[in-house]
Amino acid sequence: MNRFLLYVIVFTGGMTTMAVEMSASRLLGPYFGNSLFIWANLIGLILIYLTAGYYLGGRVADRWPQPRLLFTLTLFASVAIAIVPFIAKPIMSVAIRGIDQVNAGAFLGSFGVTVLLFAAPVTVLGMVAPFAIRLNITSIETSGNVSGGLYALSTVGSIIGTFLPVFLFIPWIGTRDTMLLFAGALAVISAAGLRRGYHVAAPILIFAALLIPPGEIKPTAGAIYEGESPYQYVQVIQKDGTRYLQLNEGWAVHSEYNPSQPLTGGYWDYFLVAPWFGSNRPPGEVLNIGSAAGTICKELLDVYPRAHVDAVELDPDVVAVGRKYFDMNEKNLTVYVGDGRPYIKTCRKSYDMIAIDAFRQPYIPFYLTTREFFQEVKDHLNPGGTVMINVGTVPGDSKLADAIAATMRDVYPSVYSFSAGEFNQLIVATKDPSRAGELAARKSAMPAPVASLTDAALAHLSAVQPGGTILTDDKAPVEWLTDQMIIHYATDQR
Repeated sequence: MNRFLLYVIVFTGGMTTMAVEMSASRLLGPYFGNSLFIWANLIGLILIYLTAGYYLGGRVADRWPQPRLLFTLTLFASVAIAIVPFIAKPIMSVAIRGIDQVNAGAFLGSFGVTVLLFAAPVTVLGMVAPFAIRLNITSIETSGNVSGGLYALSTVGSIIGTFLPVFLFIPWIGTRDTMLLFAGALAVISAAGLRRGYHVAAPILIFAALLIPPGEIKPTAGAIYEGESPYQYVQVIQKDGTRYLQLNEGWAVHSEYNPSQPLTGGYWDYFLVAPWFGSNRPPGEVLNIGSAAGTICKELLDVYPRAHVDAVELDPDVVAVGRKYFDMNEKNLTVYVGDGRPYIKTCRKSYDMIAIDAFRQPYIPFYLTTREFFQEVKDHLNPGGTVMINVGTVPGDSKLADAIAATMRDVYPSVYSFSAGEFNQLIVATKDPSRAGELAARKSAMPAPVASLTDAALAHLSAVQPGGTILTDDKAPVEWLTDQMIIHYATDQR
């Protein structure tokens, strides 16, 4: 037995396990998203597979303690991993039809089948450490040292397999080729351990697969751009002269742009009304948290050309897409790449209006919905300033919007809420006390498009009263409320 190769296969097995898990999340992202529901199922099932592997590895090693069997199993795992990205795409395409038809069965079924594709290779990878321990133990007196050392070696591999894909290979060569690269490395060590010429065919074929053009990640009619950013899958769709920004599974449009139509007809337009809730003048300084490709920013600067907008967007690739495909290049626009909460904590500017439209679909980041956050926002508002936030909803379920509205009412003296379509609720708060009647009285000072939007907002406007669920940094079940909302809606549509 070549002990050096035994140590290398333990290290490589641990590294490949985590590389597969990190890559799996990216493989699933364009079709199923990156919600907590998806992550919980992915991590949970991977742990189940590893648990089964630990148990089976010990049993098999006790009965057949042969190095050749171990390397045969890892060679099988490498081939199985290499096959996954090629066969997963047609299965995941069923999910797209499920989303389009609001068919929860098709969506969940294709997700389940996709995750099951990882069952065999990850289970085998779980077998590596206990199998190697059995092969490496020569006496009871050294068994603890041997097992501890090999598990430490496997864990070091797992650490490297966590960071290398995320920070190097996925941004550099993509998800599919990252899986092939780690599968190929595992196959090389396995073939070396088997010491048969024909086993070399496996790593050669796996590395040869790197030469196959990857094609589209998620073929979509009208797609003019797609790519994987450090945070998500990004896609730009063009239809009838309008461009749409979609992220991950594409449940929602995050930005929209048509050069011949300054207003979109969507919920973004209503952010133009927000400044007038608290003031009788157009805004001067505006902050947009979650700018995406710049729809809100462009509309504000088109209607209020003397304003200056600071935009905060977490994903630098989305900013680049906004500049290239959505003409997000206004001279009065300053874009900051970063997270909205740290920006609020560290910036020293005050604003007449703060617009919040931040989603890691389908969730608003919980820390942008809490009492502490809204107090920080209030501290950055000028007298007469306003803050407006977009909240995703579904017909018949307003629990999340109600909780955010109640939280804002706990901080601000006046808060109002109105619907902007079936799936969007807009909540606006003023730094100083205000009345809904004042908004109607200010229509004569508004630009024409804003006045018509004000009429539409007033038709559905309701004042938020004190009381209700208050979200805090310590307790803000935004993900749970969102999951319940989605599940109930999908169930009702069946």
